Amino acid sequence: MKQTERTKSDHFIIGRRQFDFNPSEWVPFKDKDEIARVENIKKEDIEKHLNPEFIIKVVPDADVDYIWLTDMFRRIKYVAETGNRLVMILPNPAPIYRHVARLINACNVDCRNIYAFAMDEYADENGNIAPESWEFGFTNAMMRYFYYELNEKLRPPKEHFVGFTNKNLKDYGKMIDDLGGADICYSGPGWTGHLAFIEPDAPEFQGTLEEWMNMSARICTLSPFTLAQNSLHGCFGKSGNLAAVPPKAATIGPLEVIKAKHRIDTHAITVHGTTTAWQRFISRLILHGPVTPLVPESILQTLRTDVFVSETIAQNIETDWSKGY
Repeated sequence: MKQTERTKSDHFIIGRRQFDFNPSEWVPFKDKDEIARVENIKKEDIEKHLNPEFIIKVVPDADVDYIWLTDMFRRIKYVAETGNRLVMILPNPAPIYRHVARLINACNVDCRNIYAFAMDEYADENGNIAPESWEFGFTNAMMRYFYYELNEKLRPPKEHFVGFTNKNLKDYGKMIDDLGGADICYSGPGWTGHLAFIEPDAPEFQGTLEEWMNMSARICTLSPFTLAQNSLHGCFGKSGNLAAVPPKAATIGPLEVIKAKHRIDTHAITVHGTTTAWQRFISRLILHGPVTPLVPESILQTLRTDVFVSETIAQNIETDWSKGY
């Protein structure tokens, strides 16, 4: 191929080959051949997968939150009309839950039969779980943005909204099972490929794939990459203060994800609306790489899952010299 015919992606790949090196010891997944393969997956190929129940759709960035919102509201409205029970596993509670609550309130939807379980919560270095009263915690946000935004007459009993505590940690998975299991597990990947706070390099989640798939809720040591990622969250001032993020967390395990009747996974995180996104690579590894505990979200490839990838995340991975270093 002539120099003038090379694409940006070609330059990116060739440049990598000119100076070869092994991934840092801190990087959980180190298979260079697989890394190179998934890194080169083009946007037009993102949706292709051999498992017909693992459905990937690339959607406009602005649509991702509304797809999630619509699915949640549809499920809540259905159980209100039928008298059935809805059990949800919810990710880091975003302000979008306020919009779900607005729809519920506007349509006067009775929520008495819904149950919500937070998928994770921060913990200190000794494994003590953050209380609901801690304003930076996930349980606090789930209650603030969702539960207390519901009209009081429409709310379920408070005990239907469950977060991790020191007392319920060992029984967390059983609590979900006792309700018939989760009907839906909503998720989105972290920089390490974690699902909830199931970290690939945490000592608490080590074992063969089969052993790992049977691990339930527990306290987990957070990856340094997760500390960096979360230090950019609004609740921590978007400042990069690594010390602001607690070192451990309580989290559901792979077993709770696998047991759920259905899963919806969204890939749409950018650096506050720019085209810069650490998710662009890890999404490809999750969706098209090997199924391994070293990439926890990869387990979704084997399960009935709807995945929604924003157009920004689906963009080809290529050098952008206008951004430079």
